[in-house]
Amino acid sequence: MSYPYQVKSAQDYERAYKQALENPEGFWEEVAQNFQWKKPWHTALSWDFEGPNVRWFDGATLNITENCLDRHARSTPDRVALQWEPNDPSESGVSWTYAELLERVEAYCHVLTNRGIQKGDRVCLYMGMIPELAVAVLACARIG
Repeated sequence: MSYPYQVKSAQDYERAYKQALENPEGFWEEVAQNFQWKKPWHTALSWDFEGPNVRWFDGATLNITENCLDRHARSTPDRVALQWEPNDPSESGVSWTYAELLERVEAYCHVLTNRGIQKGDRVCLYMGMIPELAVAVLACARIG
């Protein structure tokens, strides 16, 4: 199984579950190999439940939005990334490709950073369940 997080059957689930229990560090290292990292980890998992003290991928850095958007926008730009259906059946739904979603997220990042938002800032979003909410959340995550 090359991608342990892609579970397609009950047997895949059982196999992945068993592997995760028997060798959690190895399991999660294998999963993590499928992400793009800015800086690799030196220890995938260290734990001490006396503390408690659990650390995952110590020393590593990544931007999750690059893994959610950028790599898919490069490899499959025309694939649907976000499908939204309104509560009112008479309204039209929205379907954005990875390329379109990335463009919107990058634009909203610029809006936020031009208003002084920086990595580490707290941002409150007061929006309905609309597609632009996903854009705003991803833009905040992208900034950090």
